[in-house]
Amino acid sequence: MDLKERMKGFEVLGNFLREFPRGDDKQTRILDDIVVNDYIYNPWFTEENIRKSIQAIGNSLTPEKLEKWISDYPYLKKEKPGKKIGVITAGNIPLVGFHDFIAVLISGHQFYGKLSSKDNRLLQFIADFLIDFNPDFKNLIYFEENQLKSFDAIIATGSNNTSRYFDYYFGKYPHIIRKNRHSAAVLDGNESAEDIQSLADDIFSYFGLGCRNVSKLFVPKDYCFDHFFSNIEHYQSIYNHHQYANNFDYNRSIFLMNQVQHFDNGFVLLKEDQSLSSPIAVIYFEYYEHINRVKEFINLNRDLIQCIASNIKFPEKVVPLGKTQQPELWDYADNIDTIQFLLNLK
Repeated sequence: MDLKERMKGFEVLGNFLREFPRGDDKQTRILDDIVVNDYIYNPWFTEENIRKSIQAIGNSLTPEKLEKWISDYPYLKKEKPGKKIGVITAGNIPLVGFHDFIAVLISGHQFYGKLSSKDNRLLQFIADFLIDFNPDFKNLIYFEENQLKSFDAIIATGSNNTSRYFDYYFGKYPHIIRKNRHSAAVLDGNESAEDIQSLADDIFSYFGLGCRNVSKLFVPKDYCFDHFFSNIEHYQSIYNHHQYANNFDYNRSIFLMNQVQHFDNGFVLLKEDQSLSSPIAVIYFEYYEHINRVKEFINLNRDLIQCIASNIKFPEKVVPLGKTQQPELWDYADNIDTIQFLLNLK
């Protein structure tokens, strides 16, 4: 199966995902059933969030974007025997392992996946879709329910705790092992209502569970949060999700009992804190007097940051407000070029 055939499979998949849920064919009905019922297996996987993930992936799989992505890797066209790549996926947001999936397959290797029990139906559907389109994909995609064995390289995504386990068991293999990362937004106080509404997507999409969700705000000294709060009101229904509400109520109780100063709008809490990682339903913020202080923080914490959202220009690459959860194929997790890693395997 050559690169052109593999590319065609993902082009067709992208078209299907962009059109979903239109149509009444068998595959549409199967995916729609997963979308509607996956919350039974993972209560955080609401229908809205799954559809959002499907649409984001579909938008990234246009012929133009696929061509742009692979154009940086001329060696992709030099076909050589593929290797078996073990991939351990996380389950924090729907289809979070898709990019590793497509990277392994586009580079001509075999995907040997151990899926999170919290997110193992959507990617299996996509695999079945590709196999239905071109049966040769069947020789490239395997799912393992038990322990991964007999692989040539490993890509594993997990928490800081599980990464130590991954290092111990997989350190002797060529590997990419990802730990916890977090994202932040840098505001200058001149953001429009539309800017803040877009930032709300970065904060609340997937309940803030993704590494690309903004969990920390940098704001100018004496920043007034009234403008911020008035333009995130369209997300107040998030409190209707019982697990999110439980986290909100718990953290509010802790703040009140410990007399911790905070802002509270009824569905999210803002607390001044230097940390990057905030609990669910909490956003940390930090005031700055000079933007160089923020740049210094970003530089010192580069290994903990997934992306920065801002209208301000930085030496580092920043993401426009509202786009953190819409990565392109060339936006690599932890800034590690997965395709280059896979091409360098001997």
